[in-house]
Amino acid sequence: MNTSKSTALRVLAADDNPVNQKLIVAALKQLGHQGVVVSDGEKALRCLSQLSFDVLLLDVQMPVMDGLEALASIRKQELQGKPHLPVIMVTANDVPGDRERYLKQGADGYVAKPVDIALLDAEIKRVLRRL
Repeated sequence: MNTSKSTALRVLAADDNPVNQKLIVAALKQLGHQGVVVSDGEKALRCLSQLSFDVLLLDVQMPVMDGLEALASIRKQELQGKPHLPVIMVTANDVPGDRERYLKQGADGYVAKPVDIALLDAEIKRVLRRL
């Protein structure tokens, strides 16, 4: 059932936790979107170099390359001419000031874990409306 009343999106989600990966894909499916999952920032960058996505859900803390490193790389590529990719940071460490800090570092949005489907839907819509 598509609860979002919007066009289906292709969403890349980078999260190293297998349980979180399943929850994110299930949430995206419930919202009527197609989710692809990778386990770290480096794999996210590799995937983005080969496929096109409407939104990236990026976990902050991951092995190999964390979300903030991946975000910096994406924004650097955009300065060199790549189109803007909406990035929503996702973290379990929901500390006051995180949203502002991540937005200042180039993120378009922020969602705390555990991911609430309604909040995820609202944040995706908010981020895409701004573009």
